[in-house]
Amino acid sequence: MKKPDSAKQRLPETDLSNWRLSPHSQWAFQHVQQLVPAASINACKESSPLAQATSDVPDSLLLSLPENESSDMGLAAYLSQCETDSMVILHKGKKVWQWSAPHNDLQKPHIVFSISKSITALLTGVLVEQGIVDASRHVSYYLPGTVGSAYSDCTVQHVLDMTVALAFKEDYLNPDGDYYRYRNATCWNPVDQNQPGPTLEEFLYGLTKAEFEHGEKFNYKSPNSDLLGLLLERAAGVPYAELLSDLLWNPLGAETNGYVTVDRAMTARAAGGICVTADDLARLGQLVLDSGAVNGKSIVPESWIHDTVTGGDSTVWKYGDLATLLPKGRYRNKWYQIGNSDRCFTGIGIHGQWLYINPTSNVVIVRLSSQSEPLNDDLDHQMLAVFEQLSQAFDA
Repeated sequence: MKKPDSAKQRLPETDLSNWRLSPHSQWAFQHVQQLVPAASINACKESSPLAQATSDVPDSLLLSLPENESSDMGLAAYLSQCETDSMVILHKGKKVWQWSAPHNDLQKPHIVFSISKSITALLTGVLVEQGIVDASRHVSYYLPGTVGSAYSDCTVQHVLDMTVALAFKEDYLNPDGDYYRYRNATCWNPVDQNQPGPTLEEFLYGLTKAEFEHGEKFNYKSPNSDLLGLLLERAAGVPYAELLSDLLWNPLGAETNGYVTVDRAMTARAAGGICVTADDLARLGQLVLDSGAVNGKSIVPESWIHDTVTGGDSTVWKYGDLATLLPKGRYRNKWYQIGNSDRCFTGIGIHGQWLYINPTSNVVIVRLSSQSEPLNDDLDHQMLAVFEQLSQAFDA
């Protein structure tokens, strides 16, 4: 198992204006709480390290990469080349391999960006089972402030499946667009303290409807997931971070405290602000692979997991904006179904975050990264091919 040589040091000029840009991101992605307000996600007090297994398969595996790339490259060399911070592989619930870049510290939480959405949806499943949330109800039932907004007449399930007809441009690099103003509301950007602008909740309630109907197509918009986090805490009467600690992170047996970023009103960034270690994210993947149970005890309803990994509408997906990444894919409860013969599914975050699960080979793969570009379609396709090769290296 490779250990980090040293942790990356903060550059003197790293701040809110550049923390998502290379080279600042190598440090910032493991120190987000030093830049953005955050609320703790508490680990299990009686946790233990992941069970270890021994395997030389990944070390000896020579990757066959897609066209126009070097072939027969070792896994560690490939991970270094593509700006990976760490990778953890579980097989049958045991850690068989891990890798960490010299600047990375495996013991520190790392931001997982939009894998936060997948985690928030698992929390939703727990609250649905408890009768606190009904996914068939309109969002406005739980959040009356959404009346008059894009969310007035959509259901919680529309939010879960990213089929809300929301007029919002998901453009991560536009310095003056919807997404920039959204990040201002989340405290992710520097703002004028004399004119701080809307809180995250106020921003969400001001969003308008697109010129199509809810449920017609997959329409990936991050604010939906922040709205879901707000809905969960209002329905339960408990702050999001506390809900996540008590209902998921602690029962999961997480070993390290994580955190989630919050705005100035303490509203959690449920769409992309969760920061956890690679090991604990792997534990979460194993929970999903094991139908929502840990050591035989149900944490997330098995029915919710089954719906998540088998449900979804392929037609709605094909009309959406990510069909080129997964042509045979579907999306359900904020998880992506790959659409391959192994029935794989995944959570994905910008800048190269992956939680990949192969139920056929019983493999969970976590890849955390400080990838320079928020989106890189070629690298995403390549990464999917790498995950498939890694999965096939293990017996079911």
